[in-house]
Amino acid sequence: MTISLKSTARGVMGAAALGLSLTAGQAVAQEPEFDFTMAVIVSPGDVYTALTQGIPERIDEATDGRVQITVSDSLVASNQVAGAVRDGRVPMSAALHTYISAEDPRMGIFNLPGLINGIDDYVEVREAFWREDVKNIWKENWNAEMLADGAWCPTALFSKEPIHEVADFEGKRIRIHNPQSAALMSSLGAKPIPMPTSEVTPALERGVIDGVFTSMCVGAAMELPRVAPHVQDWAISPITGWVILVNADTWAELPEDVRGQISQAMAELEEEAFGTYQTYIDTAKEKFAELGSELWVAPKELQEEVSSEQYSAAAFEGWYDRAEEIGVDGQAYVEQIREALGREGS
Repeated sequence: MTISLKSTARGVMGAAALGLSLTAGQAVAQEPEFDFTMAVIVSPGDVYTALTQGIPERIDEATDGRVQITVSDSLVASNQVAGAVRDGRVPMSAALHTYISAEDPRMGIFNLPGLINGIDDYVEVREAFWREDVKNIWKENWNAEMLADGAWCPTALFSKEPIHEVADFEGKRIRIHNPQSAALMSSLGAKPIPMPTSEVTPALERGVIDGVFTSMCVGAAMELPRVAPHVQDWAISPITGWVILVNADTWAELPEDVRGQISQAMAELEEEAFGTYQTYIDTAKEKFAELGSELWVAPKELQEEVSSEQYSAAAFEGWYDRAEEIGVDGQAYVEQIREALGREGS
């Protein structure tokens, strides 16, 4: 585990080297007592990156310099940042729920077609029960304390040709990032292709894929409309949740007052994540316009058609099967979500 506990204070620098003289009344700078590495995912332009990159400063200020955080987007592969915390390879990470939804489907409820249709639905379900539920899952199954959570910008479909009708999905090779979207694409006649974000642009340029589902803010920052000028919002896997994790053993080693200071700083970060969410979306739309593209939003009837049982059944069945494998009543869980949204029995 990359944690160092330093109990000795930094010596006073030589007056000659500083060109200064220190008096007895002046404070002496302290070395950090705790030095952590936090693994993050490359996600340009999104609220996720904007806030996670600011965590070192937030925690330094909150703890009066006692805790130092180093952010790394290259130390651990994107789909391993959660496991790295569990295994003690890094003490902290900013992980995506979606990336472990194959292991625990409760982490991917927003990938089920037509269930959670946007940030408002997500927040409602999150506040009703889901946040505390996944907090317990992280602790029990991943040996991780959840310090804060948020959501990526809405998912958009960037494609080389317009996909404005359900029939337009037929035969398209589409990059996806979760099992439920893969099942839905297959039902629509498309070919789902898992692929790291870093490979998306060259894959579009070479014709390896015809389109990609990703955060509209990430797509804007990567200037995907240059190679995939059609930007569409089908409300398919519209929200991707992210979370700030710390290894539970590492957390337990921290003094109680430090844990309180960090918790308060992360609560403020969480509030900012949801409070500024729309700002990042607006910035992405402005970037689309600069690149000569415009966000097309599928009409409600088309969103309902693409998430109808005809196409969504396979996604739900796969999700229920995986839930059963880990001892969870998937159908009851979905009903709990619908109840939180006032859609009981739908």
